[in-house]
Amino acid sequence: MPSPPATLHPRFDAIDAARGAALVAMAIYHATWDLGALRLTPENYALTPLGRVAAHGIAGSFLLLVGIGLVLMNGTRFAARRFALRFARIAGGALLVTGATLVTDPSSYIFFGILHCIALASVLALPFVRGLPAWAALLGAGVVLAGPHLVAADALDAPVLAFLGLGQGTPQTNDYVPLFPWFGLILAGIALARYGLPAFARTTLGAWRAGGRIGRGLTFAGRHSLAVYLVHQPVLMALFTGLVSLTGPHPEAGVREFRSLYERNCTATGGDSQACAKAAICVSDAFRREGLWADRPRSFSAEERARAQGLSQGCYEAAEGTAPAP
Repeated sequence: MPSPPATLHPRFDAIDAARGAALVAMAIYHATWDLGALRLTPENYALTPLGRVAAHGIAGSFLLLVGIGLVLMNGTRFAARRFALRFARIAGGALLVTGATLVTDPSSYIFFGILHCIALASVLALPFVRGLPAWAALLGAGVVLAGPHLVAADALDAPVLAFLGLGQGTPQTNDYVPLFPWFGLILAGIALARYGLPAFARTTLGAWRAGGRIGRGLTFAGRHSLAVYLVHQPVLMALFTGLVSLTGPHPEAGVREFRSLYERNCTATGGDSQACAKAAICVSDAFRREGLWADRPRSFSAEERARAQGLSQGCYEAAEGTAPAP
């Protein structure tokens, strides 16, 4: 398979707009996460299976566009100064994210999120942009994407190696984008650009220039994606924190999570699954009625603990049909 030449237009508005659209999707996802974290919604929908699929799709689109952008920047010749400045900005942003999350959430701070991945992967990708044939990027993409399914060793769970993504477990962190498999999408973007961008440049979409507020707005955001990424989350969190201070948490916040946890604990201690499910609903309702409910976990006093245990026992007996509901 021959390696096509990379004589390309220096900038495509359509690609910038695509990056801007990915930023909008990312902001919507982060807003959903913030609403859940601040208990403004009944549960954190960003952590549901659908939410996780959305998160992976958004991250994947960014990384694919990173690969395309590397070819646009360095396809005809290595733009050393531009590359170094870009790397410094991204690496600096990654360090800023790590420092900020160490202060705000040290138990789940971000040590290797999407910016960290982009910074390191951009350096590793250079041989695939220039020097190696285009088919090598395509082959490399397949190998890296398959990596976590081919290699998984306990030794690679060591904190110093967690950035690889080849361990058995998943670290506790709010944003984890390890090299395997995510670097594979950057390599896929490089292969796509080296094979497809020359033809894309001759299409109507390749010649498209942003017009109208939406088009120009998306293109502007796409050209300043790092700044948008770093600014949007603090702004969203500040807005929603102000909102929850005025409205208080959603009355159903944490209820589903509590019931699910209660059911698991109940069945783990030998309870009947159907009775445990009914008891979970009874207990959550009773806790709220008796003033024992909190939208976040808290410690009970000895008296409250005794009341809670009595309500839990009464609810389970009622679920079994051996006693009236408390």
